[in-house]
Amino acid sequence: MTTHVGKPTPPTAAGDLLERPATPGQRLHAVLHRQPALSPAIVLILAGVVFALLNSRFYQLQNLSLIAQQVAVVGSLAVGQTLVILTAGIDLSVGAVMVLSSLLMSKLVFDNGVPGVLALLAGAALAVAAQAVNGLLVTRIKLPPFIVTLGTLSIFTAITLIYAKGQTVSLPPGGFLLWTADTVSIGQLHLTNGVLLMVALYVVIGFALRYTAWGRHLYAVGDDVEASRLAGISVNRVLLSAYMVAGLAIAAAAWILVGRVGGGDPNSGLNANLESITAVVIGGTSLFGGRGVVLGSLIGAVIVQVFDNGLALAGFDPNYQVLSVGILVIAAVSVDQWIRSVKA
Repeated sequence: MTTHVGKPTPPTAAGDLLERPATPGQRLHAVLHRQPALSPAIVLILAGVVFALLNSRFYQLQNLSLIAQQVAVVGSLAVGQTLVILTAGIDLSVGAVMVLSSLLMSKLVFDNGVPGVLALLAGAALAVAAQAVNGLLVTRIKLPPFIVTLGTLSIFTAITLIYAKGQTVSLPPGGFLLWTADTVSIGQLHLTNGVLLMVALYVVIGFALRYTAWGRHLYAVGDDVEASRLAGISVNRVLLSAYMVAGLAIAAAAWILVGRVGGGDPNSGLNANLESITAVVIGGTSLFGGRGVVLGSLIGAVIVQVFDNGLALAGFDPNYQVLSVGILVIAAVSVDQWIRSVKA
């Protein structure tokens, strides 16, 4: 009796053994890794739907105008914070630098009669110089960014209080520094020039991060310092430039703040440091550096204001606004940890 032996199956290629069909979780992981702003955008859309159902006034143009105006200061600060966090650092002093810069601008005009343009340039120079101090302490003395900016937070806050002598400065209407408070109306949508300045800031920095060598170097340094150094990137120069460009964003936020409060107030922006970090983290930028987009920080800043505004319109206790932001921060960091993990 003849035994028929089946034709042997050809050996499977090594590539076939390694390539497995991606699971839905893996596909989601890959999409979120490529698009850091996607997850906060989804949160923003869902929040908008929920709050519109809770109160029909949420999507009225007057209310949207209010949200945009409330975002302008923190949103501008978040640009500078994003640049620092992309390098795997953190800046706890951005709010204090902003307030000091805004006070200098206002007092130069009010006390010394300096033209508004020159006062703005002086405030911007101060903000850049303050951030240069942070950058030099990080790059030259090799101190951790958290410790450096925690210390300069106290220093800049003290300088502001000493300089202000406990007094606020109210500027007369119509001056150049109050230009950011002027309103541009599109039907029932009323946007201040400060909002438009913030949007322009995001466009410029977003373009620089995506299409310039400086932006690519910034991401590379945040992702792996040693590999960047071996690739010929001047790591210290890139880190210092990140802090100094952040100073320009802080100066823009200071100008918007002057327009919002009508001058200089040493007690304004008390929570701006944490609010800027919150916006960046919720916006999908990794606290470990090297991943994130500046647009996500804008979305994060809008999310915080949308939750504050939507919960207020729905009649919730203000404490729930604080609670919601805390939950969002923890959720955002958890998602970031998952995205950074090795795919299964």
